[in-house]
Amino acid sequence: MTAFLASIVATVLLTGAVIWEARRRPPGSKLTWGEAFLAALFIFGLLLMIYGVVPDRWLRYADSELKWRTDKYGIPMGPMGHFLHDTLGIGNSKNVIAPNGVKFFGRGKILISAHIIEDLIATVIYGVGLVGHVLMLMWWQNRGKKPKTTALEKTSAYGRPLVRST
Repeated sequence: MTAFLASIVATVLLTGAVIWEARRRPPGSKLTWGEAFLAALFIFGLLLMIYGVVPDRWLRYADSELKWRTDKYGIPMGPMGHFLHDTLGIGNSKNVIAPNGVKFFGRGKILISAHIIEDLIATVIYGVGLVGHVLMLMWWQNRGKKPKTTALEKTSAYGRPLVRST
């Protein structure tokens, strides 16, 4: 768990460094070759953390400490499962929800193993990384641009706001 949390903290710190640099550096400023090389290396490290290390640490944590295997049926409730079972009555004493499968009105059931939930969480980690990646790229490209003005915000040649368009 320590490695998984440390990888998340490192990713957040690296992302914060990108935001700090974007606010400090004016858009369109020139880059030297060395600055471009270091920036590319830094972004490579950040993307390696997002798409490589964080999902890997999650999968290792779920396999080793949580023991979410293919032969453990039911939806695992994680490390807080015993607390949820004892206080709220959710799940069973084996720390899982639906240990015999999800039933569909007597017409069959779907067996869900803990390994499936582990892979779904890894997929969500990849999805959050991809959406965050695209949003950061859009934010970086649009920084420093002025928002479009509406007809009421236009000013005359003398600097006074126009009440109506001509």
